Amino acid sequence: MRRWLVGLLKSETILIVATVLALISCFIVPPDADYKDYVHMSTISQLVCLMLVVCGLQRIGVFRIIGSRLLHHVRTARGLVLTLISLTFFSAMLITNDVALVTFIPFAISVLVMAHMEEHAVLVGTLMTIGANVGSMLTPIGNAHNLYLKALTGMPSMEMIGIMAPYSATAAVLLVVITCVVFGSKPVSEFRSLDGAGIEQGVLAPESGKPRPDEIRITGYGAGYGGWRTVVYALLFVVCLLAVSDFLPLWLMCVIVFAAFLVCDRKVFRNVDWGLPLTFTMFFIFIGNMKRVPEFYELAASLVDAHPLEVSVGSSQLISNVPTTILLSGFTEQWRPLIIGTNLGGMGTLIASMASLIGYKNVVRKYPDRKGRYLAVYSAVNVLFLIVLVGLSWIIEP
Repeated sequence: MRRWLVGLLKSETILIVATVLALISCFIVPPDADYKDYVHMSTISQLVCLMLVVCGLQRIGVFRIIGSRLLHHVRTARGLVLTLISLTFFSAMLITNDVALVTFIPFAISVLVMAHMEEHAVLVGTLMTIGANVGSMLTPIGNAHNLYLKALTGMPSMEMIGIMAPYSATAAVLLVVITCVVFGSKPVSEFRSLDGAGIEQGVLAPESGKPRPDEIRITGYGAGYGGWRTVVYALLFVVCLLAVSDFLPLWLMCVIVFAAFLVCDRKVFRNVDWGLPLTFTMFFIFIGNMKRVPEFYELAASLVDAHPLEVSVGSSQLISNVPTTILLSGFTEQWRPLIIGTNLGGMGTLIASMASLIGYKNVVRKYPDRKGRYLAVYSAVNVLFLIVLVGLSWIIEP
């Protein structure tokens, strides 16, 4: 029981804090009819449906198959690292930074072992994590707080993309420069594991008699990669994109997605991280209540409105950018600097973006003696990116 509680505290820290804050606020503002307007249901419904679809794609191994196919064309160490970073950078725009890192960091570690480049695992893990964070901030569906801000403001998708495009592009250039400077053109041999298996068999299906990655068994490895489910899930993803872009009603999206997974793969419902929408709900209750306390509202609004971008960046370093977005959005309507600040705030400390912990955990699980080195490298590189991008925001923004 004690071990379970410790594990729960570690894995759901933000949810527990949000729940405690929500409960305390309920004593300050007792429940009444206004509570029904607190929870932003459009955000919750979009978030849950996207999570289900991405989880379904992940469970049939689609993303790793794409990665393995790309690596067939790699010939140098520099090309290998650029490919691994590109996987998280571009995939995070569509499947969120969390899923990109969950999928591709373990994949990258296995590839580095095969390529005899294990000594670079810390730096590659850091660059891939940054790639996921700066890629995801470009699109409304790249991370949860962007999805929330789009639903809250009603801002068109292309407008949000236009706001963040200069920052994602600048970060991409920085990633390429760092990779080209650090990694040379040393040839890498064809990726083979110790038993001679190629990358797909060695990384994606290391033992033919055991379940494949993402808990999906594929009869005869390589036959279909999920078959008809791949087509169905791709169509479901399009449905979600249409709903997020306001071309489909949200209720129709929910009906289609839930019905499809009841038929295709009911285990998806068990594998989705339900803690995230619950965390949003708890913060919605807390903010809804505190906005009704005049003294608190006036103080918070005055602090946020003075420097929304800088407050967003600073707050994200302490409590991460998702809680920061929900908290600050209740006390300001300066949406553009809030969007920029919460996205750039994902860089800096290890907890500035909770997705960053995924990269850290995967690397130190494989190399427990490199914890200190990872924290040092991660902090140094992230602070560099944060300084450059915040400086760019001061030039671009009035």
